[in-house]
Amino acid sequence: MGLEVALMFLDRAHEGMAVYLGLGDKVRARLARFEADLVHVMYGGVMAAQVTRSVQDRPTLVSFCGSDLLGENASGPFRKVASRIGVAASIHAAQRASGVIVKSRNLLPLLPNAVKAAKTRVIPNGIDLKRFRPLDREVCRQHLDWSSDRFHVLFPANVGDPVKRPQLARAAIGELNSRGMQADLHALRGIRHEQVPIWLNASDVLLLTSLHEGSPNIVKEALACHVPVVSVDVGDVRERIEAIEGCHLAEATHCDLASKLALVLNSPRRLRHPTGIEDLALDRVAMRVTDFYEELIRSWCARSVKGGRRSSDLTPVVQ
Repeated sequence: MGLEVALMFLDRAHEGMAVYLGLGDKVRARLARFEADLVHVMYGGVMAAQVTRSVQDRPTLVSFCGSDLLGENASGPFRKVASRIGVAASIHAAQRASGVIVKSRNLLPLLPNAVKAAKTRVIPNGIDLKRFRPLDREVCRQHLDWSSDRFHVLFPANVGDPVKRPQLARAAIGELNSRGMQADLHALRGIRHEQVPIWLNASDVLLLTSLHEGSPNIVKEALACHVPVVSVDVGDVRERIEAIEGCHLAEATHCDLASKLALVLNSPRRLRHPTGIEDLALDRVAMRVTDFYEELIRSWCARSVKGGRRSSDLTPVVQ
């Protein structure tokens, strides 16, 4: 898109909470080496709170993805407290940030009232339409050693995450099999990203049973592969699939999920003309984000000039 970008990655998964120690100083040191005009924080929580508090000499933008505003249905007292702290930190970050992006409209009501609509945009993550596209189903099944005479249901979640409600997915498949339909549930877990299109194209349907979501990328990726989606009404899934023939919204019961899966089983099992996919292409989403960058920087520069401070050229940094 013609922007100069520097990326600062925080390895929360391996370093734990210690990754946040001295984060403000680390960000300011990085900005001293890279003269950025905007800092974009790609998740809420403690990280966003620290960055928006520490960076006050240029505009900051925070993207909220789901659990950072919705919280997590975590087990154990420590994780429950940590989830609440993360949501509270997200609220403070949203209030301080120059701009806010949410991935789906269901996250808008969770923002504090002090966050003005003028500084908020709904921009979902884009998808790579060169990677996620229809492939030969039988070839993909042979690659994965899946039987060609079974009904293959892909479950896109860590089966240990209670928010994803894996027990509901398993119960729906059990109900299908009790009705005499030969169905297999495949958990998309520990799969390299470049292999995901093969798993999607080998599947007859994508099943989503989550308690809450923002804008699940896997749903958009499935649609790009022309794979039907059966889902509970969560996040922006209704917006994505309700106008697409072959996709179905279901009640959060194993019986209704099984009934909707049966509709897919008795249909062609490939979507003919899924709508809205082109608007989710990486370049189009990147253009929307870039437009918001420019708007925030212009507004910041205008205030800076009015306040007697100096404005600068456009060189965003993504944090």
